[in-house]
Amino acid sequence: MRRHRRSPGHPPAKFHGEGYQEGYEEGSSLGIVEGRQYGTLHGAKIGSEIGCYRGFALAWKCLLHSSTGEKDSRKMKVVEALIALLQHFPYGDPTYERLHEDLDRIRGKFRQLLQSSRTKMLRWQDLGSEMWACHACHILPWI
Repeated sequence: MRRHRRSPGHPPAKFHGEGYQEGYEEGSSLGIVEGRQYGTLHGAKIGSEIGCYRGFALAWKCLLHSSTGEKDSRKMKVVEALIALLQHFPYGDPTYERLHEDLDRIRGKFRQLLQSSRTKMLRWQDLGSEMWACHACHILPWI
């Protein structure tokens, strides 16, 4: 029976296995912490964006409530459609499969409302990703 000689620079397999296991466990726990931080940050950004849309839509609903013109009637339909999308958004379920699709629909309806109301939009960088806002979100303090 022939024995393999170990070179002096290689640790025994036992230490290799233990080191691997310790590294795996430490990496897993760090991954959970980093994932939670990323999820919290991303969720806060989406919540802030949705809050701006909701405040903008509710302000427009109040402004258009007593209007009777045809243009205002069309705007009100867009406002009500946006509010309906916001009410059905799954705020408490981050695993919802169509979350990003629904968010895109909300953004589209918001843009439609901005275009119909001729509100200027501002673009800014927030935490590395592009977000949209409008002057109304800065003018109306209750939003």
